[in-house]
Amino acid sequence: MRCCPNGEMMSIEPEHNDWSLVEQIKAGDNQAFDELMDRYKRPILSFVYRMIGDAVEAEDVAQDVFVRAYRSICTSRVHETAGQFSTWLFQVARNAALDCLRRRKRHPTQSLTALDDSGENVPGTGRTAHEESAVKEIGEQIAAAVALLPEDQRTAFVLAEYNDLAHAEIAEIMKCSVKSVESRLYRAKQFLSDKLGDLLHYGILARK
Repeated sequence: MRCCPNGEMMSIEPEHNDWSLVEQIKAGDNQAFDELMDRYKRPILSFVYRMIGDAVEAEDVAQDVFVRAYRSICTSRVHETAGQFSTWLFQVARNAALDCLRRRKRHPTQSLTALDDSGENVPGTGRTAHEESAVKEIGEQIAAAVALLPEDQRTAFVLAEYNDLAHAEIAEIMKCSVKSVESRLYRAKQFLSDKLGDLLHYGILARK
């Protein structure tokens, strides 16, 4: 599982065992849950934001993800046999995002508040005001195009491009085959390339 503070990808060290924290939570240790939230709040918020397209609403949905996760952990509905904890948590996040989209019954709106790739409000980046404005505009165009993708293609694209997950883990999250993930990614990238041209490539580079 990778986080991306300040636009850079970072791996969680293997010695940090998420499932050991889950067991501590089941034993009543709320500090262990705070630690899990600290690890995953950025990638989860980033994922939800790009799924629903609204930064303000994404904050609420991401909070709901962790409420759902906490309840499931405390009622022993999740165990290490589920696989990687991050995979399970992204499944929870996907379901919460889909629930939000069903409630809205309309296309996701553009964000009123820009988010960086860590899922938090954009801090100073060292760019000039003009450069920041250009990057933000490109980001909004990409977000609007991503919002037009069918849900399955959007999920695969966001998890691959913004959360940097391997195709095998995306397949687990989406409960489909790796070939299905690859097919959805191909179709998503074809659509976005046709819609955005070089803006897609430039926008991805600008995040880094």
